[in-house]
Amino acid sequence: MLDTDAAYSRYVALGDSQTEGQGDGDDTTGLRGFADRLAEHLARANPGLCYANLAVRGRLAAQVHAEQLAPALALRPDLATVVAGVNDVLRPRFDADHVAHHLEAMFAALTAQGALVATLTFPDPARISPLARP
Repeated sequence: MLDTDAAYSRYVALGDSQTEGQGDGDDTTGLRGFADRLAEHLARANPGLCYANLAVRGRLAAQVHAEQLAPALALRPDLATVVAGVNDVLRPRFDADHVAHHLEAMFAALTAQGALVATLTFPDPARISPLARP
C-alpha cells in the first residue's frame, strides 16, 4: 500500500489509457485518471511535487517499456506508478510471460534507481465487456 503521507518530490506515471485517464473525468475537468488524482493528493502534502504523466492510450506493455521507461528514469522519480498490460490481455495472442517480463523490467529499473514503484491489479475484462469473454 502506498503511503500518501510520505514525502515525495518527483512522481512519474507510466502506462496506457488507464494511467492517461481516458474515460475518466467529464466535460468540465477533462481527462483526469488515477495518476492525476494521486498527484493532486500528494501535492497537498508535498507542495513542491514535480509530476509527469508519460502514459499514452493504446500502448502495449512492451511499448510502455520501450517508449516511457528511459524518459521516466531521466526524471529521477522517487515515486513511480506503472500500469500497463490491459491492452495486451485484449489481444488474441496474449502472452502473460511476455507482459510480465516487461513489467518486471520496468519495476526493477525504477527501484534500482531508488524509486518506490506502485502498480494496480487489472480488472476482469469479461466483466467489463461481453466481447472479452473468449
